Formats: sequence, structure tokens, C-alpha cells
Amino acid sequence: MKHVKDMVAEANAVVEHAPAKDLLGLHDAEGVTFVDLRDVRELERDGMIPGAFHCPRGMLEFWIDPESPYAKPQFQTGNRFVFYCASGWRSALSARVAQDMGLAKVSHIEDGFKGWQAAGGPVGPRPEKKHD
Repeated sequence: MKHVKDMVAEANAVVEHAPAKDLLGLHDAEGVTFVDLRDVRELERDGMIPGAFHCPRGMLEFWIDPESPYAKPQFQTGNRFVFYCASGWRSALSARVAQDMGLAKVSHIEDGFKGWQAAGGPVGPRPEKKHD
């Protein structure tokens, strides 16, 4: 049996990652998209990094693949993507999947949103959902 901690370690061996304090300078940088992988309940309870794109972990592969009927244009920009979750485990696995799917510039916050908050990174409320 393969354990999740082993899967996270394997992902971190091949994906760029850093603690939040080292990635604060990327917030609001041109060509950088922060991707929040947390559940909507986490966003409502704890807020999120302002300007981040919310991608529920369960939709990641479908939203990245340009041939998927669920593809999102945010993943077709050529931007650098900085994935994050609460503590860095989901983001490690997600960054590896994204990299395996062909996104060239992918990294993740190794200590997650908790590390972002501890480092004094900006936090705002979850944006209201836009209705078409």
C-alpha cells in the first residue's frame, strides 16, 4: 500500500515548492495565477488569497485539459501557477498532476494557506459568485 505522505513526498521531489513566506512577492505579479484547491466550505470559513482562482480539487484535471468540455480558460494562459490548499498536501499532489498534464510553470505553497496566513499574506473573503 502506498501512503499519502509518500505520494506527497514523491510530488515534492519533482515539483517546485516553497514556504508561503518565500512566495508572498508573487502575489499580484504579472503572469502569476494563484490557484486555491480547497473546498468551498474552507473558503467561506477562512477566506482566500485575494485574486486567486478557485479550482475545487475534484475538477482540476477536467479544468486543465483543453480538450475537456469543462476546460477553463484560466489554465490556458501560459501563466505561472501557484497552487495552494490548507497545509500543502493537496497542492503538492495537484501541482504534480498539473505538471504531468503539460502545464510548464507550476509550483505550490508547501505550508499552504495556513503558512500564508502565518507569513502575513493578504487574505480576503471568498468573492461572490457571478451569475450569467
